[in-house]
Amino acid sequence: MSRLRALGPWVRAGVTLGVLGALVHFLGSAEIVSALAAADPRWIALSALALSAQIVLSALRWQVTARALGIVIGRGRAVQEYYLSVLGNALLPGGVLGDLGRVMRMRAHAGLAGAARSVVIERLAGQVALLALVGCGALVWFWPASALHATLGGVFGLGAVLGMRVARPGGGVIGRMIALLHRAWVADGIWRAQTWLSVAILGCNIAAFWAAAQAVGVSLGVGASLYLLPLTLLAMLVPITVAGWGLREGAAALLWPLAGVAPALAVAASIVFGASALLAALPGLVGLARRAPQG
Repeated sequence: MSRLRALGPWVRAGVTLGVLGALVHFLGSAEIVSALAAADPRWIALSALALSAQIVLSALRWQVTARALGIVIGRGRAVQEYYLSVLGNALLPGGVLGDLGRVMRMRAHAGLAGAARSVVIERLAGQVALLALVGCGALVWFWPASALHATLGGVFGLGAVLGMRVARPGGGVIGRMIALLHRAWVADGIWRAQTWLSVAILGCNIAAFWAAAQAVGVSLGVGASLYLLPLTLLAMLVPITVAGWGLREGAAALLWPLAGVAPALAVAASIVFGASALLAALPGLVGLARRAPQG
């Protein structure tokens, strides 16, 4: 079992390289390389700036979530820890090791269980918000042809929000989890801060991906930006590659042709987005250097 765990990072790295290699082989390396070589650095810088703002806003959401759970984290420390976490997620296989490191670094301050709860619930808020955006994007994408689906989707979304507002703790593991989510997301008016922060974070992510597409000459409309881009980002949640590389590019190659984008250009745009994410995470090196033992 320990050997299998040790092989995990290498397997994920192999899957990442394999998927990227297959995409380049079947879609044609010349077109992808040409698009990347001609990428506009101004759009790349804008994409990285939007993702950097997203990191800071995510740190604030974590701070708000932790405070609701009875854990006080200073704003400066929250931002520094989040940059370190994002850097770890970007460079290490699985996409969650950076978050695990944040939990371990915070355990002395909040206890292991408290630190884990604050990190998991904050990350879960981001995933729920992304799923909600996919639903809203579907309404924009399919409207008015699927007016019935749109109406049902709206009713479902409203029901989910109202459910969280009225949900009360119950017994067992599920009941305790609902109690924690209610406390962190809804109680005492905290839903206002959670909502605007999640909307702003999603806005930064979508704007960054849109700018990455612009960098390689792809202009996506509102419907594609609100539906296809979140769907592409969802692929990164599958923890079988390094930081979602390969899966994100594959999803772009499959989905973006629905908006008239050539698969090779979609892959190039996704690669630019990934590079922008790495650039945005680089300030985490400052926090890492500060934590390095002094000889």
